[in-house]
Amino acid sequence: MNNFFLALLFRTSVCTLALALPFTLRAAEPVVIELTQTGCQFIESENGVDHGYITHAKADCDRINAETAVERLAQARTLELEPGRYIFRVHNRDVPYELGFWLRGAGLLDRALLPGVSGGGLSMGTSRDYEIELEPGEYLYSCPLNTTPDYRLTVAD
Repeated sequence: MNNFFLALLFRTSVCTLALALPFTLRAAEPVVIELTQTGCQFIESENGVDHGYITHAKADCDRINAETAVERLAQARTLELEPGRYIFRVHNRDVPYELGFWLRGAGLLDRALLPGVSGGGLSMGTSRDYEIELEPGEYLYSCPLNTTPDYRLTVAD
């Protein structure tokens, strides 16, 4: 093959590769999971039921959950997701103090090996996004500042 054809073949291959890169390297957009906090609970996690708990401080939720969390968790839904990128968009609907969000592996070993995300600063009427790339495994999520139960999340292919 002469040099002209080799140069043309090389240039065509490079152009084809350059055109394909944006499509093959671009990661999928993250999926948004909406979660609404109200007194002592995440509404979506409890099958859309708002228990109407009135809370003025974390201690109120400590007391309420000591009395009700076991029964509520038995009926709560486990969030089932595939591995991938997610944004957990957490809303503080009506809790009069700052809230947060904590997503972590379910056990001590999972907590060390699986990705996690946490943060606070959710005043009443505000929302915040928590972005994470989830890997297969068992997770828990909650709000330690609002003392919600530990809700379950499973990630599997």
